[in-house]
Amino acid sequence: MAFVIHPIVMGSKVFDKGMMTYQQGYGTPYVIPIYCWYLEGGDKKILVDTGEMRPIQSEEREKALGGRIYTFEQGLALYGLKPEDIDIVIHTHLHNDHCENDALCVNAKIYVHEAELAAIHNPHPLDYRYLEDYILEPEENGQIVPVTGDMEIVPGVRVAHTPAHTRGGLTVLVDTAKGVAAITGFCVIMENLEPPKAVRAMEMEVIPPGTCTSPQEAYDTMLRVKAMADILLPLHEPRFAAMPSIPE
Repeated sequence: MAFVIHPIVMGSKVFDKGMMTYQQGYGTPYVIPIYCWYLEGGDKKILVDTGEMRPIQSEEREKALGGRIYTFEQGLALYGLKPEDIDIVIHTHLHNDHCENDALCVNAKIYVHEAELAAIHNPHPLDYRYLEDYILEPEENGQIVPVTGDMEIVPGVRVAHTPAHTRGGLTVLVDTAKGVAAITGFCVIMENLEPPKAVRAMEMEVIPPGTCTSPQEAYDTMLRVKAMADILLPLHEPRFAAMPSIPE
C-alpha cells in the first residue's frame, strides 16, 4: 500500500532557533509550523498529531512559513473530512501542540507510546509542554491504544520508538510511491538532519533537538531514523507548509 502524506499547518511558534538546533543557531529568530499530517491511502482515515486548538492565523506568520495556517476543522475540510471521520490518530509525542484536538476525533483510536502517557499525567517540572487536559476525554472514552515499542499500525504505516525529544517519541514510517517516509518522532527542522558544512566540519552528522532527553542518545537515534527512510519529514520543517502532498 502506497500512501500520500498531506502536511497541514495547524499552528506556529515564534522563538529562538536554538530551540530546534542543539548548541547551534542561538539568538536567531525563527518561525516553525505545527503540522497535522493526513495519510491518504487504504480504508482508514489516519492523522499523525492533531495540532493546536486555536492557532494564531496571521498574515505575518503565514508569510514567514510560506503557507496557510488552518484550524483543525478547516485543515481537514481541505480533504473532505470532519473530525468525526478520523479512524486513527498516531502521536509522535504528547506535547500540547501535537494533541490539542484529540477530543474532537471522537471515533478514532489514538496510538501513543506508554512513556508519553506516563509523562503527561506526571510531568517533570522542566517539561511544561505536557498538559493532561487534552487527552483526558479520549482516555475516558477508551480511545487510547498504548504503544510499547515498534509496531505496525496498518499495512504501509508503522511506528518506531525513537526517544530523542521525549522518552516516548514515535517516528511514523509510511510507505509511499517513492519509498519510505519518516515523520520524525522528535521536534526538529531539516537542518538537524542535514547539517550545514560548518557543523559537519566538527564531524557531526546530525544536530540533536534543542530540547532533548539526552543529547548523545538523541544523536544516535537520529542517525537510526535517517537509515530507515528515503524521505525525511522533520516535525517542524517550514518548507512543507507550501507542499500539499508528499511525495509531490
